[in-house]
Amino acid sequence: MPATIIVKKVTEQADLDKTNAIRYEVFVIEQNCPPHLEVEHNDESVHFLATVDGEPAGACRWRKTENGYKLERFAVLKNFRGYGLGQEMVKAVLADLPADAGHIYLNSQTHAVSFYKKLGFETSGPEFEEAGIKHYKMVKK
Repeated sequence: MPATIIVKKVTEQADLDKTNAIRYEVFVIEQNCPPHLEVEHNDESVHFLATVDGEPAGACRWRKTENGYKLERFAVLKNFRGYGLGQEMVKAVLADLPADAGHIYLNSQTHAVSFYKKLGFETSGPEFEEAGIKHYKMVKK
């Protein structure tokens, strides 16, 4: 069990490189997502790096869209799964959103729907495919 989990907003290029490497490993290598889709909207997003005992372990981001605030690209490296890192990342992102953030949503891979439900999200609409993976849109209650 890890001793220290830290999730922080990052802006320095060295930290952004770590978030990109984590997301590349999870989405492109493990899940076969097209690399160009994985980096889409990077420049307009607010990025977070999660570390476990000082080691880079997870990454995520949020961005404002025409539909509201979208949480995206939650990725945890294989060696760090099962320690509650994902939950800490969702909490950190939600805490970082503007106080007046209205519509908060995400596109969850189908296997992760129950995870996001535990954190106050509910499915909205039918299942759909994105980057070759089945998803549901989920909205914060």
